[in-house]
Amino acid sequence: MILSVVLRIYIPTIYSIFELAPILIPMKLLLVEDEKELADLLVESLTKEKFVIETAEDFATAMEKITLYEYDCILLDLGLPDGSGLDILKNLKTEGKAENVIIISARDSLDDKLTGLHLGADDYLTKPFHVAELNARIMAVLRRKKMDGKNSLDFGHLSLDLENRSASVREKDIPLNRKEFDILNYFLFNKNRLVTRTALAEYVWGDFIDQADNFDFIYSQIKNLRKKLREANAGVEIKAVYGAGYRIIKL
Repeated sequence: MILSVVLRIYIPTIYSIFELAPILIPMKLLLVEDEKELADLLVESLTKEKFVIETAEDFATAMEKITLYEYDCILLDLGLPDGSGLDILKNLKTEGKAENVIIISARDSLDDKLTGLHLGADDYLTKPFHVAELNARIMAVLRRKKMDGKNSLDFGHLSLDLENRSASVREKDIPLNRKEFDILNYFLFNKNRLVTRTALAEYVWGDFIDQADNFDFIYSQIKNLRKKLREANAGVEIKAVYGAGYRIIKL
């Protein structure tokens, strides 16, 4: 298929560009795409950029995941083997869901683009495309919808630099591992709100959470993160809400 050939030619360039342009923030994505070769390439490329990615290869699976889980962004193909991506958009709009949607489709007619955007899609990218361009579109949607163009999250004395994936208190760095950063990032996007253990696990670990027997791995990460925030006098605390989850608050 022409699309697959074009993408294979692009791969070396894609990786070199990604190495020079770090992702601004870890996000949980749902990729709805039935072409396996393209789906595999996108998962491989975007995972390198620290995204948590779940996939659906047909309409039924996509609808099930959208109903059960929340995503920062949905990459949506319109032509699915058992339905239309436009019907998924209609459902999201009817249910009042706030997921950001980028349509990725071989259809390049103006009518399709206008229909998709009218139904609530945030962007429309026609195949074949450069994966680096998709990455840039995702970042643009995130800045527009969640961060008002900023590259940092601030709470109490804590500042999270999303471009460099670093945390600091009064300009003094706090060393965080990848999961600690992702967890803290999720809390700051949901500051003063209840974060359930299940939602946190699904966001940070994605589909792999289904393989877990319990949430011990979350308890361990939260314990370490609390200790680091306390020792740095960050002015924030991750409080446990008995039987429900956690909430990050200012002290």
